[in-house]
Amino acid sequence: MFKFIHAADIHLDSPLRKLERYDGAPVEEIRGATRRALLNLVQLALDEEVAFVLIAGDVYDGNWRDFKTGLFFCSEMVRLREAEIPVYLISGNHDAANQMTKSLELPSNVKRLPSNKPATVTLDRYGVSIHGQGFVNAAVRENLAAAYPRATPGHFNIGLLHTSAGGSPLHEPYAPCKHDDLRSKEYDYWALGHIHQRGVVWGDPRIQFAGNTQGRHIRETGAKGCLVVSVDDRRSAGVRFEPLDVFRWELVNVDASNAESGYDVVDCVGDELRRVRADCDNRPLAVRVQVRGASRAHESLAAEPARWTNEIRAIASDIAAGCAWIEKVKLETSPALDLDSTRWAEGPLGELSEYVAQLQADPADCARLADELADLKRKLPAVLKEGDDRIDLEDPKLLVDALRHVEPMLLGRLRAWRDAP
Repeated sequence: MFKFIHAADIHLDSPLRKLERYDGAPVEEIRGATRRALLNLVQLALDEEVAFVLIAGDVYDGNWRDFKTGLFFCSEMVRLREAEIPVYLISGNHDAANQMTKSLELPSNVKRLPSNKPATVTLDRYGVSIHGQGFVNAAVRENLAAAYPRATPGHFNIGLLHTSAGGSPLHEPYAPCKHDDLRSKEYDYWALGHIHQRGVVWGDPRIQFAGNTQGRHIRETGAKGCLVVSVDDRRSAGVRFEPLDVFRWELVNVDASNAESGYDVVDCVGDELRRVRADCDNRPLAVRVQVRGASRAHESLAAEPARWTNEIRAIASDIAAGCAWIEKVKLETSPALDLDSTRWAEGPLGELSEYVAQLQADPADCARLADELADLKRKLPAVLKEGDDRIDLEDPKLLVDALRHVEPMLLGRLRAWRDAP
């Protein structure tokens, strides 16, 4: 038996831009997280006494600001050299051969596989063959796996590849391939990088993404780390995930359907934050809260969004004792209202409802309204221009989305005014 580590997408010293705009963000702590995750990776390799470490691309995040980034990586690889643990890596799109304007000679235990063609490293002690090829430039569009050699007979064969595989909406389609392309090589394990979400492409043989070692923004939620692979004498691979991240991003979705008031919503958020906090092993958290659903609390939330946002921030501070930072609160509720009955009501209320329905159904009408609103853009209330969620009312598609959100609130208020004694 032997063990190895499959890691990828370290993105050492990733700049994590625009953090300063978020009130209370622990900027320096987050920016140092990729280094601390690498420290954890090296310590795990030492503790597990692995035979070798694989890194499936993107050790770096592009060109270095100075040599400190490369020196830090090399110093950690020396720790592995002292324990006689070799490291095999390939370049990805962020650290492709033509991306790095600075470089350092790697320690003797680290081997970077070539970028111009596939190569094979043979470890006779373990009966292992590692096949891989890095990126020669930052946008490789061809199927690199197609040129990989067939499996070495009698060996445990590993494919090391940076690829979008079948594709992901969050990642560029680099070195695309199908799982049949990989299976045809008859390898025992494929160690993939580039997609930052950990996942299994195929179960037998094992074709897996390790994900990145540290989440860097709110689109990279959940536990991040590496895979420890144990190989038995029958060449069967067992895989377990080991978290390495030191700062975690989470998305909390709260259903406010049963909430009667803003305080009920805050209580629901608190319950979800306690659950997330319990699942993160006391790591610091950055949380985005999204509150949705048709709710009796909508009127209160819509009337004072700043107040309820701060109520949510306060309960997060209370629950996590300063270890949870609310990255953003999105209040996206709607009134608890039967729109169908309102839509077909007689009189001005029904006419308004039908007009909104017509706008949503007819792109030409919506485009005309968008043109009219563009002329009034500078007079719009500030709430429509908040942060990253600013609504571009010159875009008909975004306008339709805004109408879906506004219609229930508008009709609810008008109905209440109509029915008032």
